[in-house]
Amino acid sequence: MRRVVSLVPGATETLFALGLGSWVVGVTHECDHPPAARERPRVTRSNLALEGLDGGAIDGEVNAALAAGQPLYSVDLEAIARLEPDLVVAQDVCDVCAVAADDVRLPGVPVLRQHPHTLEDVLADIGRLAEACGVDGTPLLDSLRARVEAATSTRRVRGVFLEWLDPPYATGHWTPDLLRLAGVEDPLARPGRPSTATSWEAVRAAAPELLLVAPCGFDEARARQEVERLADRIATTGARRTVVFDGSAYFNRPGPRLVDSLELLAAATALAG
Repeated sequence: MRRVVSLVPGATETLFALGLGSWVVGVTHECDHPPAARERPRVTRSNLALEGLDGGAIDGEVNAALAAGQPLYSVDLEAIARLEPDLVVAQDVCDVCAVAADDVRLPGVPVLRQHPHTLEDVLADIGRLAEACGVDGTPLLDSLRARVEAATSTRRVRGVFLEWLDPPYATGHWTPDLLRLAGVEDPLARPGRPSTATSWEAVRAAAPELLLVAPCGFDEARARQEVERLADRIATTGARRTVVFDGSAYFNRPGPRLVDSLELLAAATALAG
């Protein structure tokens, strides 16, 4: 195997972390890390024009498209076929986050489906991807697990982690695992389950000391714009401190940088303590 098309940004990062960057021949429009990934042919695009919209408007556009049965992304199967891949990596954990595995059907080309819900699932997917490529993933996994152990905190702080702000979304899937390891007790978190809309009243009732914000798909600058726009609602939570993260680079992507995400959380918890 020497040619891989990755339709999952986290898997793209994993392939490069495994030293297989030269094998990556096609990526999604959202694969931007490491920088070399941006040089690969892009075989997907967004079907929604969301540039310049605030979080509330984006949420409305996405929900309207889903209600109408309209796909959020397009995948160029002909372009993928021309790349002659030995393997395509896709996901079926979130229809909003990336191209669904069911949308990728190419005769004779195996598709490795990733469906992680927890941090352990993500690490297991890294191992499975390495195995599918015929390489040893143990060194990478050992390094990641050692960093997880080093970042695990004995401190405890009450907090709420939001994956979207308008409306607020309580965190789910693997992020609650990161919160637990970093010492953040989040009563709204949904371990191993999808993120879901909540209310500012519910966030306030959770009585967070620490409000953690990482809107899905937003870099830190864009996330800070949302925090400023919704400052009056955030103030109602009573949190003593609000920490804004680059969700697109870290928490939203099930890949090696989830460990970086844990380290960022641990640092925030230490400051809160």
